[in-house]
Amino acid sequence: MAATLDGQLVVAISSRALFDFEEENQVFETGFAQDPGADLPPGVKKDAAYMKLQLERLDVPAKPGVAFSLVKKLLAFNDAPESTLEAASPAVPRQRVEVVILSRNDPVSGMRVFRSAQHYGLNIQRGTFNRGAPPWRYLKPLHANLFLSTHLSDVRAALEAGVPAAQVYPQSARASDAHPNEVRIAFDGDAVLFSDEAEMVFQAQGLSAFQAHERDKAAQPLLAGPFKPLLEALQRLQQAGTSRMCIRTALVTARSAPAHERAIRTLMNWNIEVDEAMFLGGLAKGEFLREFEPDFFFDDQTGHVNSASQHVPSGHVVSGVSNLLT
Repeated sequence: MAATLDGQLVVAISSRALFDFEEENQVFETGFAQDPGADLPPGVKKDAAYMKLQLERLDVPAKPGVAFSLVKKLLAFNDAPESTLEAASPAVPRQRVEVVILSRNDPVSGMRVFRSAQHYGLNIQRGTFNRGAPPWRYLKPLHANLFLSTHLSDVRAALEAGVPAAQVYPQSARASDAHPNEVRIAFDGDAVLFSDEAEMVFQAQGLSAFQAHERDKAAQPLLAGPFKPLLEALQRLQQAGTSRMCIRTALVTARSAPAHERAIRTLMNWNIEVDEAMFLGGLAKGEFLREFEPDFFFDDQTGHVNSASQHVPSGHVVSGVSNLLT
């Protein structure tokens, strides 16, 4: 019988989002080796110096990257005690989370990625290494629930294909280790969990019109945004349960009363629960997220991501009206 990922939460991630390859990436960006004595002939492919460096460091584990904590904790859902697994329905797979590397790296550099994962005890067995070619096209056969990458174009393409995706900010602060048994994830609302319907009103007509629009439509659920499917998948994973790990979610939005009600009622209509909701009325989100200590935060506006990334791992959801010209 062929292997299948059915019933699993599938996270696709680039190697640079999982591990800190910023020093190596700088070598790639400069292209040709600057050292006259470097063992590289003139006219070599642009990534030759990068490949050479990765091969030299094959036995040196890469440092954890921005999304490392999120991946490590999600994979811990596969370590449920036997008693929990035996009580589960036969239809529920033992493997609850699958992490797959989708990388623009070359296959040689891919060896270091897998060795680094093994070093940290990350059970990652699948990956594609495409030597510069866009990897997002493999999201469809994976039925991925989430794609994390540092490449803006790959993230855009993934979102257009209907996959929740975010551009990881490599310089983001790393996750706190204060909650080893909780996966903490924070989401913006409009254009992330919800559609950008209300955001379009705000940008076209201003705050007063936005507040009136949301007050008048408080009982009418918002349409789904690109990350609703991920939140649903996380809720299913939480309900499957393990005694070792749990998920804590937060809605962190610039909305304030009276626009809060439509957001809450929309989640209720979807039968989705979040553990915390922060209605900040335009305040900077970074310091609030610092206190929540998420393993990752998703937002569609670069200003909010820049604020958040100073405190927590953050990603840009390149979706909605705010990103039409970016």
